[in-house]
Amino acid sequence: MAEQNNTMSLTELLEAHRRERERLVWEGTFREYFELVTANPRLSSLSHARICDMILAPGMEKIAEGTRDEVTRYNFFSDELYGIEESIARIVEYFKSAAQRLEVRKRILLLMGPVGGGKSTIVTMLKRGLEEWTRNEVGAVYGIRDCPMHEEPLHLIPHELRPEIQKHYGLYIEGELCPQCRYNLEHTYGGRHEDVMVKRIVFSEKDRIGIGTFAPSDPKSQDITELTGSIDLSTIGEIGVESDPRAYRFDGELNIANRGMMEFIEILKVDEKFLYSLLTLSQEQNIKTGRFALIYADEVIMSHTNENEYNAFVGNRKSEALQDRIIMIKVPYNLKVTQEERIYDKLLKQSQALRNIHIAPNTLKVAAMFAVMTRLEDPKKASVDIVKKMKLYDGEDVEGFKSKDVRELKEDTVREGMDGISPRYIINRLSNALVRDNITCINPIDALRAIKDGFDQHTGINAEERERYLNLIAAARREYDTIAKTEVQRAFVYSFEEMARNMCNAYLDNVEAYCNKEKMKDPITEEELEPDERLMRSIEEQIGISENAKNTFRQEILIRISSYSRKGKQFEYNSHERLKEAIEKKIFADLKDVVKITTSTKTPDADQLRRINEVVDRLVKDHGYCPVCANELLSYVGTLLSR
Repeated sequence: MAEQNNTMSLTELLEAHRRERERLVWEGTFREYFELVTANPRLSSLSHARICDMILAPGMEKIAEGTRDEVTRYNFFSDELYGIEESIARIVEYFKSAAQRLEVRKRILLLMGPVGGGKSTIVTMLKRGLEEWTRNEVGAVYGIRDCPMHEEPLHLIPHELRPEIQKHYGLYIEGELCPQCRYNLEHTYGGRHEDVMVKRIVFSEKDRIGIGTFAPSDPKSQDITELTGSIDLSTIGEIGVESDPRAYRFDGELNIANRGMMEFIEILKVDEKFLYSLLTLSQEQNIKTGRFALIYADEVIMSHTNENEYNAFVGNRKSEALQDRIIMIKVPYNLKVTQEERIYDKLLKQSQALRNIHIAPNTLKVAAMFAVMTRLEDPKKASVDIVKKMKLYDGEDVEGFKSKDVRELKEDTVREGMDGISPRYIINRLSNALVRDNITCINPIDALRAIKDGFDQHTGINAEERERYLNLIAAARREYDTIAKTEVQRAFVYSFEEMARNMCNAYLDNVEAYCNKEKMKDPITEEELEPDERLMRSIEEQIGISENAKNTFRQEILIRISSYSRKGKQFEYNSHERLKEAIEKKIFADLKDVVKITTSTKTPDADQLRRINEVVDRLVKDHGYCPVCANELLSYVGTLLSR
């Protein structure tokens, strides 16, 4: 029987889409809405609280258990943003405070950082997130029907009754009816608040519901009405009075963003006439239009800018009033290589170019190494170079350094992450390498060459920076040389795991006898022997364990074995990171001559050719290489070993 095809037809997809839209439709009277909101007070959340709930929602299951960890708060951003956890943490803390109706909610949130650092992505994620959130039952939003500002229906409750409502139902009510709703209440519903119609609304930037976006343009041509609405010329002749709400279009970006958020692009370039509206809205949560009293609006105002514009803004005394109403959060570049790789991987997967082109292992890693190093400040400690600093920031173990050293390195910096090469530049250069004619695969050397060739086209790189970047290209290549040799040497080990395990067991047997001052027994002759000091030192020296430090290292290994034993776990060669490194390096050192001869021979004999083919097969099968980049890797390493 043929396998059933589960693919939905176009008609079925469209029908499912219509059913989803129908599911979101709800209309009822204010009396019916009041029953809903008393059963679920979150329906009347203010804008900051709504966004806070949305951000924290992916970790809600851990709240009940009391196990919310530090990473949970980032789940909302985790699929798109990498390596800027501190900035995201500050954004989350802002919304958590604002959700409690503290004074910070009356501030404009400004993200400041270098280009390509993720500022606009953060804002876009919040906007798209709100659209999706309000489609779910837990994030449902209801507004007064026919209200141009989609306002909270609880505004219908007169001020005199609000203390009683809060006392009996626990509902906090903030805000006033807009002029249009006040008119409709009296003239359409005859003053009967409970009969006013309410409907469910879904935020949509395209439909201009709950999400607004404003970008300043030429001050001479741009009108304040883009923010606050304008007179409706089609009805003014009929109505005759400009102060009648029926003759006014409450469709400015600040109006339609009510209940949600407003992205104010280039806020620091705004003309003063727009500034007053922003100040009034942020501090008093009111919009001022020419023909009406203050109109209440509840919305989050966010913007983003670069460092130069921000510094000019701070230095302008005329902008002090706005400065006092801004909370600035720095969004620097990511400083972790592993996270930078994820950025490139995400961006490249969006391209069709990758469908027929293979990216060799470590290509993105090497590009990320270079990019991250350009963003780091030169260490002040003589014992740390830029490469070690890069590794420490990425959580790698570097001999002689501990976690507190990383904190000290960060404390010594002034503006780390605010300068350097952006992810956009790297992606542009990788894209350039990917679209060359007859390319089927690109490797780390191709990536570094493409990055280097683009320096002359980058308008933001001066001569001094160019020289520094060239040195960092060389540093990244040296790191790749080490990685490449390790990859090939590991592939040459036919039974690597077994060899490593056997060497580890031999080392552990000798260490245990040495630390317990016992003799070893020869497995064949049963002769008692002293622990094999030569074997132990040949392994320990691979990672720089000195003669004076060997006792401490061996005791550390013994303690780790004991700890594993108490937990019922088997101690393997990779159970201790430094021991694993030592054993691998020892095996590689023993095989180095074999690798060198095999990879550097221009005309290999039958045995060498067999070895090469086996290594290529292993690189392809187990390490993610394709035949092209596997052979290029062998050739490259052969050149390195022949020097």
